[in-house]
Amino acid sequence: MSTALPHRRPSDQAAAPTLPVTGNGRDTQRLKQVPGSKDHREQIRRLAAELAAELDKTRPLSRHEMETHSLSLLGRLNLPEAFLGWTMVALASAFWCEQVAAVPYHRRLLLLPRCLRDEEVCPAEYDETGLLCQDCGRCDLTDLRSQARRKGYRVLIAEGSPAVMQIILGGHADALLGVSCLDVLERTLDKILLAGIPCMAVPLLSNGCRNTSAEQDWIGRMLDTPHRPAAVQTRTYMHLMRCAAQMFDPAELDRLIPRVRGGPLPLKHDEKDVENLDPIACTETIAYDFLAAGGKHFRPFITLAVYDALEGGEGTSAAGAEQVARIPDAVKRMALAIETFHKASLVHDDIEDDDAFRYGRATLHRKFGTATAINVGDYLIGLGYRLVAAGRGDLAPDVVVDLLGQFANAHTRLCEGQGAELMWRDARDKRLEPLDALKIYALKTAPAFEAALMAGIRLAGSAESYREPAARFSRHLGVAYQILNDLDDWQGTKTNKRESGTDVLGGRPTVLWALALERLGQQERQELQSLVNHSSRDEAALARIGELYARAEVYRQAAALVSKHHQRAVATAEQIDNEPLRRLLHFLADAILDRRPLAINDE
Repeated sequence: MSTALPHRRPSDQAAAPTLPVTGNGRDTQRLKQVPGSKDHREQIRRLAAELAAELDKTRPLSRHEMETHSLSLLGRLNLPEAFLGWTMVALASAFWCEQVAAVPYHRRLLLLPRCLRDEEVCPAEYDETGLLCQDCGRCDLTDLRSQARRKGYRVLIAEGSPAVMQIILGGHADALLGVSCLDVLERTLDKILLAGIPCMAVPLLSNGCRNTSAEQDWIGRMLDTPHRPAAVQTRTYMHLMRCAAQMFDPAELDRLIPRVRGGPLPLKHDEKDVENLDPIACTETIAYDFLAAGGKHFRPFITLAVYDALEGGEGTSAAGAEQVARIPDAVKRMALAIETFHKASLVHDDIEDDDAFRYGRATLHRKFGTATAINVGDYLIGLGYRLVAAGRGDLAPDVVVDLLGQFANAHTRLCEGQGAELMWRDARDKRLEPLDALKIYALKTAPAFEAALMAGIRLAGSAESYREPAARFSRHLGVAYQILNDLDDWQGTKTNKRESGTDVLGGRPTVLWALALERLGQQERQELQSLVNHSSRDEAALARIGELYARAEVYRQAAALVSKHHQRAVATAEQIDNEPLRRLLHFLADAILDRRPLAINDE
C-alpha cells in the first residue's frame, strides 16, 4: 500500500494557510518535541524514507506538503502530533538525500551547533562566522569536524548564521548538512529548502542552548551519504539567487556600472575612513560601498527570476548554472537599478527616522553626517538612472521608456507613503485606523516589489496581460512584508536594527499601534499615546507599551493579517497561466512572508 498522499500541485496552495494565526510561536513550539525513544525515531526515519521515495522530485516540497505528509506518517505510527517538527526534518532529509548525494563532498557545507561544546572548558573564541574551534578534543565537535573534513566537507560552527547563505550564494557550496535543535533548524533551513537548495539535517536530542547531545551514529550516516548522480534533478532557485547576490560583489558592480572616480572599495569602516577619502571620489566610494554592504537582494532576484520564468524557466533546471550565465547584462543592470533606487530610499529613510544601524553597522548619517548621507542617497538615485540609460544600446527604446516610467511611478508612490508616515509621526494627534496603516504600507513597500516584477516581465516581452495581477500580488506581498517588519521590531533583528521597539518609540505609524488604539479602552489609549516620541530610548516606556500591546492582542491580530494577505497573494499567483511564473510567485509568497516562529507573546 502506498505511503504517499496525493502530491499537491502549486494550484492547491491557495486553500491552505502557511502562516500561524498567532504571532507568538507557541503554535509551532508545542510541535517540536523530540521522540524520546530511539525506536520511535528510527521508525519515523524509515517510514519517511519510504514516503520520500514515492514523491515527485522535480520541484521542492512546500511547507504545507511537508506538514501534511508528516502528520499522515505520525498517524500511521500512532505517534503524537508533538513530534511534527522532528518528523518534518526526517522527511525533508529523505526527500533531499538524492540531491545531496549528487553534490561532491568538497561542495557540501556542514553546519554544527556551538551548544555541543562544553562551555566550562571550551577555549575557543568567536568571530562573525561562528566558533573558531581549536580541535582540543574536549567535546564532540572535534570528532565531527575531523570526520567531515576527511571527506572534504566545508565546516561551520554557528547557530543559523547568515554566513550559511553567504557561503552558498557566494558559490562556495551547493548543499547544506546541518546538526542543530529544531528551533534553529526551522529558522535556518526553511527558506533554503523552499529555494530548492539540497539540504539534510539531524536534530539535537534536546532544544536547549548549553551542553546538548546528538545521535552520533545518525550524523555519521548523513555525512557518509555517497557521491552519486541523481536520477531526477529537483528545480532550484539557487543559481538565480546567486546571480542576484553576486551582482553586488565589488568587482561585478564595477563591471556592470564602472566607477568614474575610482577609490577604495570596500571601505575599512574605521575612524580614518573620512580622512582618507579623496573629496572628489568620496560620494561615489561611499555609495558603491553601501550598495555592496548587505541586504537580501529580494528585488533584483525577482527581476532576474521573472525574466527567466518567461523565457522558459530553465534557470531552475539541471542546466540552471549555464542558463543563468546567459542572462544579458542589460537585464542584470535593470535588476541592479531597482536595488539602487531601493538603497537610496533606505539612506533617506534612516535619516528621517534617525535609525542607528543598517546591515549591522552604523547608518550613513551616523557615520558621515546627515548632509553627506543625503547627498549619497541622491547620488544613488542618479546611479539608478545611469543603469536604466545603459540599457538603450541593448534594449528597444520602448522597453527602456516603459521601465523608466515603472521605476518613476514606484519612486513617487514610495515618497507618498513615506510622506504620510512623516506627517503622522510629527502630528499631535496619534490616532490611526488599521486600514490607514495598511494604506501607508501599500505605498511604502509594494511599489518596489511591483517594479521588480514588471521589470522582469517587460524585459521578456509584452507586459499588459500581467500588469493588474502583478500589482495585486505586490500589494498583498508588500503589506504582509511590512507587518512582519513591525513584528520583527519587537524581536530586535540582528541584520538591521540592534534594538527592539524602535518604531513605536520613534512615533512611527504601525499596524500594531493602530490595532492597539482600536482594541484598548479610553484610559489605556491615552496612556499609550503619552508614551511615544521619546528623544532617547526609554526602557520603562517600551516595557509598558509591550504590556499594552499584549493586552490588546495586537501580535495575534497582526499575524492574522499577514496570513490573510499571504493567502490573497497566493490566490493571485494562481491566476497566472505561465507555469514557471506561477511557481515563482508561489515561492516568493512563501519565502518572503514565512518567518516562523514569531516569538512574541500576547500574554
